[in-house]
Amino acid sequence: MKTIFLIAGSTWKASFRNKATLALTLILGLALCLATYIGWQNFNIQNGQRLKYKQIVRQQWLAKPDKHPHRMAHYGYLAFRDKHELSFFDFGIESFAGVSIFLEAHKQNTVNFSEAGFSNGMLRFGEMSVAMVLQLLVPLLIFFLGYNSISAERENGTLKILLCQGVSWRALLTGKIAGIIAVSFTLFIPVILLTIFLWAMLSHWQVTADAAIRLFLLVLAYAVYFIICAGIAVVVSAVHKTSRAALTTLLACWVFFTIVMPRITQAIGVKVYPSPSKIEFAAAVESDLHQQGDSHNPDDPHYAKFRADVLKQYGVNDVKDLPFNYGGYVMAEGERISADIYTRHQKALTKTFEQQNSFQVAAGYLNPFLAIKNLSMALTASDFNTFADFQDQAEVYRYGLAQRMNKLQKEKISNTPPGEKDKPLTISRAHWAEQADFKYVFKPVNQVISHHISTIVSLLCWLMALLGCLLLSSKWVKTL
Repeated sequence: MKTIFLIAGSTWKASFRNKATLALTLILGLALCLATYIGWQNFNIQNGQRLKYKQIVRQQWLAKPDKHPHRMAHYGYLAFRDKHELSFFDFGIESFAGVSIFLEAHKQNTVNFSEAGFSNGMLRFGEMSVAMVLQLLVPLLIFFLGYNSISAERENGTLKILLCQGVSWRALLTGKIAGIIAVSFTLFIPVILLTIFLWAMLSHWQVTADAAIRLFLLVLAYAVYFIICAGIAVVVSAVHKTSRAALTTLLACWVFFTIVMPRITQAIGVKVYPSPSKIEFAAAVESDLHQQGDSHNPDDPHYAKFRADVLKQYGVNDVKDLPFNYGGYVMAEGERISADIYTRHQKALTKTFEQQNSFQVAAGYLNPFLAIKNLSMALTASDFNTFADFQDQAEVYRYGLAQRMNKLQKEKISNTPPGEKDKPLTISRAHWAEQADFKYVFKPVNQVISHHISTIVSLLCWLMALLGCLLLSSKWVKTL
């Protein structure tokens, strides 16, 4: 261990004696500061807007006068997707996923108003976030620090001297990796401290255990990622005879892992599991709804039979003689049928997207960048699963709102239609307050982890492969 610490300390000192290393570290430090400010500002602006309009929607709902409950069901509600306080760290798909969805009776709308829809074309080149800098740029620094860690010793003739003095390959490689990790952590540790401060501030100093565990796992995951990158750099340097060849290999790996491979896996996923367009999806839902019938049409065969069955059940000849409002009763049945059809189609679409994403998850075993990217988005609640969960919770709320209005119509509205000079049938506005405001609830961290076991295992496999290379270094290095 003493030898490892000596080699690590020597590597750390040598790195900072290099002016290029100091310049790169300073540039990356400034980039991280800028990315942190952008993330903090992004969270404050977007979350402030959502909270503002969420309050306006609630106030407008409560301010509605006495109305027929079915009209209120069609008036609808606007649900907003909350931002997790850790999303300032990793934007994920936040800018490309919609932020609000209009909820109304008999109809399931899509999530709209994404940031990408209101921005210029620059967004397609990516956003500058803390996660982006840590995932893309810090590995470049690590590769720059490690490309000549062993090859330079071989070129200078000092490698044989070290080995003759009793330094084992295992100790040499481990010391070099530890020294490079120490340099990269001079950037990472300040980022951790700043992230903790901003996370607590954005949580209004009321941090939850779930968010704390998310942050701890996030820090741990990035630490493992940097260790893997340092290990790759040193191993590549050890297998090449010249530093130039090692640097070329590392740069080629960086380009392939971070730029080429993510797009290849995404393209393969879309090709193997094609998803319907928005028009095709809506047409398929509409086709199934048409086959089930229209609850607003009294002559529809399905609902004509439904009406006959209800009249027979209660032993009356006219819906006016029923002990409840038949309109509310049949609307509830129509809502149940339409909701089942939409949910079935939505689950199939979500499964298709998950199958497309499964290629990137599987590619994490070949590419640690994809593994840390998927895990980072999941822990910061900026991934596809969080977006899909918001859709599911919004649909549950929409269905509950529609059925509550149908129940009020069934119980509070008379079966006798008003005359020409009579007031329209309405209920008191006090009932609107009985409908709770929509509040998205993030999945607990244990469910997030259980859904990303494969991603975590892929990072651990990379770490175990690195440890295996160190333990067997005396065998594979000598053969080169």
